[in-house]
Amino acid sequence: MVNILNIDLTMVDWARAQFALTAIYHWLFVPLTLGLAVIMGIMETIYYRTGSEFWKKTAKFWQRLFGINFAMGVATGLILEFEFGTNWSNYSYLVGDIFGAPLAVEGIVAFFLESTFVAVMFFGWKKVSKGFHLASTWLTGLGATISAWWILVANSWMQHPVGQEFNPDTMRNEMTSFADVALSPVAVDKFVHTVLSAWVLGAVFVVGVSAWYLLKKRHTEFATKSLRVGAVFGLLATLLLMLSGHHSAYTVAQTQPMKLAAMEALYKGGTDQPLTIIAGINPFQQPNYEAADEPPLKIAVPYALSLLATNDIHGYVPGIRDIIDGYTKADGTRELPLDEKIERGKEAIAALQEFRKAKAEGADEATLNSKLSTLNSSMPFFGYGYVDNSAQVVPYIPVCFYSFRIMVGGGCLFVLLFMLIIFWLYKKDVSRARWLLWASLLCIPISYIVSEAGWLVAEFGRQPWTIQDMLPTWVGVSQLGASTVMLTFFLFLILFTTLLAVEIRIMCKTIKKGPQL
Repeated sequence: MVNILNIDLTMVDWARAQFALTAIYHWLFVPLTLGLAVIMGIMETIYYRTGSEFWKKTAKFWQRLFGINFAMGVATGLILEFEFGTNWSNYSYLVGDIFGAPLAVEGIVAFFLESTFVAVMFFGWKKVSKGFHLASTWLTGLGATISAWWILVANSWMQHPVGQEFNPDTMRNEMTSFADVALSPVAVDKFVHTVLSAWVLGAVFVVGVSAWYLLKKRHTEFATKSLRVGAVFGLLATLLLMLSGHHSAYTVAQTQPMKLAAMEALYKGGTDQPLTIIAGINPFQQPNYEAADEPPLKIAVPYALSLLATNDIHGYVPGIRDIIDGYTKADGTRELPLDEKIERGKEAIAALQEFRKAKAEGADEATLNSKLSTLNSSMPFFGYGYVDNSAQVVPYIPVCFYSFRIMVGGGCLFVLLFMLIIFWLYKKDVSRARWLLWASLLCIPISYIVSEAGWLVAEFGRQPWTIQDMLPTWVGVSQLGASTVMLTFFLFLILFTTLLAVEIRIMCKTIKKGPQL
């Protein structure tokens, strides 16, 4: 493994910053792709069933916006995958056999599927039958969704590594069960929650653009019907998203209790835990979780956190200090204190070195088995061998805390928005509610902020781990100079900002031009 003394911590910071930059920009394009894929499929299905040219032209308009966004997502996504090899080569070497498998499936199957049928969708209107074109539209969306599945499988494995074991001979983690990796509870929860959130963003986008047309008194029939489809679909997706959020919180509590504690700024846990609505957390400073029992100015819902985390209103939820000091789980097993985990981790590292040395010297099988037994018993704590103190294993609480509240608060806002739109559509003339149309338009940028906040919760919450309990971020980086990564960081910043500006310009021109009805 990497000698921690040879790692340039400045390089770690720049590598993390570059990956975060790429991921944030990439995630600006992905949700809209997934959301619009379903909405344009719904609209073309209506055309297929009714034969109305109006719905054909409506579907074609939203497909044009989908295509613009789809192209930008592909460009940023490819760069994101290359960064694993350039900036995170130690990580890639250690777990490439596992992490690379879902990415390979994504490239061979999912990307091939969506790239094949997207051409039919855009250029096949007059060349294939209505049924085949409709199938191509849905298969394009299905391909994008399957692509998201495999990428999220890879990400989920980093959050909860399963289906693998460490081979001391090759110094790599090797896959033992592809099914365990692909179908882990963390992967399933993350996929469902992420895709539903993308559907919500797509619905907000359609609603916002339709509201703009109504404010401008242009294409009112198109806007009203698109508004109806977007609001109904969005309300359904948001309600499902809330249900999946509950299950996701339960899974996080079981697999990453430190992440949940950071999201809640829960310093000292216990039974009957309330869910914090808001509290006085300094956004620019890590709070003193060792000294304080709870953050100041806290407003909370009684018992709600215990219910989310354990499905029991009286359930025990550990806080940050409990995780550091050690605690007893619901099943009666003992979670070791951090000091003991660090000690066991150092034992694992030492045992690995001794095993490899003994094997190189031609030691007998009994000696090798003895050292291998010591290694295997401490291997679950291997990553802690690179940790020095508790400050290194506690995520940055303010980012986790406020991002989580932005995410949840945004979901509640969108439920209200979709319900109001549906009410005005069916009971009144929605074009008269200009305040609601302006609110719908404003919710487009808000939906992106909410979506990015969800990503921040997932990724900041698992710090300092590149792979949970197995590999800290500062051990996974490549042996590069910080100046190299710094240079590419700013090059990517310029490139991605330019791509984003180009996409916004093209999207705005397309929207301003309007549907060709």
